[in-house]
Amino acid sequence: MFENLSDRLERSFKLLKGEGKITEINVAETLKDVRKALLDADVNYKVAKNFTDTVKEKAIGQNVLTAVKPNELMVKIVHDELAQLMGGETAEINLKGTPAVILMSGLQGSGKTTFSGKLAKMLKEKKGKKPLLTACDVYRPAAIEQLKVLGEQIEVPVYTEEENKNPVQIAQNAIKHAKQNGNDVVIVDTAGRLAIDEQMMTEIAAIKTAINPHEILFVVDSMTGQDAVNTAKEFNDRLDFNGVVLTKLDGDTRGGAALSIRTVVDKPIKFVGTGEKLDAIDPFHPKRMADRILGMGDIVSLVEKAQEQYDEEEAKRLQRKLAKNLFDFNDFLSQIHQIKKMGNLKDLASMIPGVGKALKDVDIDDDAFKSIEAIIYSMTPEERTNPAILNGSRRARIAKGSGTSVVEVNKLLKQFDETRKMMKMVTGGSKFLGKGMVPRRR
Repeated sequence: MFENLSDRLERSFKLLKGEGKITEINVAETLKDVRKALLDADVNYKVAKNFTDTVKEKAIGQNVLTAVKPNELMVKIVHDELAQLMGGETAEINLKGTPAVILMSGLQGSGKTTFSGKLAKMLKEKKGKKPLLTACDVYRPAAIEQLKVLGEQIEVPVYTEEENKNPVQIAQNAIKHAKQNGNDVVIVDTAGRLAIDEQMMTEIAAIKTAINPHEILFVVDSMTGQDAVNTAKEFNDRLDFNGVVLTKLDGDTRGGAALSIRTVVDKPIKFVGTGEKLDAIDPFHPKRMADRILGMGDIVSLVEKAQEQYDEEEAKRLQRKLAKNLFDFNDFLSQIHQIKKMGNLKDLASMIPGVGKALKDVDIDDDAFKSIEAIIYSMTPEERTNPAILNGSRRARIAKGSGTSVVEVNKLLKQFDETRKMMKMVTGGSKFLGKGMVPRRR
């Protein structure tokens, strides 16, 4: 997401390179290009115009310090305004209430049901909550079954009344059930339609009145562009929701919805969905997103993703093994598994400042580790623990068993040996491992 916008903005700022100062003439040319870049990214016209007008007002007359070039100052101003455009500060979800009731709204196909499962998983694992999923979509045949499957996968109970066609009653009964069974969060998944209609709006408004939710989230497919913004406005007029969830941000989207929606409905974006996996959900951080749009990376989010998978005790355990030169293929495999859990490899790489642009046209396959894993799985337990015994005949057997070649096996062994040497060099301190850079045992 935002790749095209990032490229266009970078080209816009180049118009100021070599200029001694920011003037009304050169800033007008730059901002004309910025506005066109925003419009091409499907940002609402009024939002784009107001944005560039604000940037121009702040840029004109700025004293450019000797150490700061005009184009660098413009990047700073645009960065701050982009962050402000998307909400400025991170908006937290309201979990006050016994139980806290969260009402999901949105069109059919926006990802409401899947997001409900993702949210339940996140609240359970990161907030220590005991969520209850509630199936109130009584129209779509597969909706209830889909929620039940999700509930099984994340080990969260799902409240259903499959014979009852009254979603208001189901929601009310779910809250009673939650109180009786110690569930402190109730997530209510509601019906959607392919387009906004009066029946759907009347129904969800009735559910809202009946259960008085602490949080109403509007879930929207970010790939629908400006239609997402228009739909959000109509839902907000009827529901006065608390926040927006943008799904499918990992898809081929121009990003205009993320930049427009806050201004149009005056409600914060609270979460983004970044993939199909049930842990592909992130709180929305406007400043970090502005960093990524302007190619500055997002190292804070990358570190947070790493910390979710690693803990300090395991780091110390691995550090002791490294110090004794006992790091083996079992440890190597564990590291690969934890990296994969962190998310899409190209997205992770793009969070490193400067790397995203370098990898723009590089295809990083999420199955990049598949052949490495196949090779390790083809080893015996003894071979994984003691790679030194891997002679020619053993390597040939491993290559055959993993569907690879002896050349690939030899290459992996060489890389493993170099990695182990490098890691051993830095085990005197925490330079490499840092705090908690080893997988948490489940």
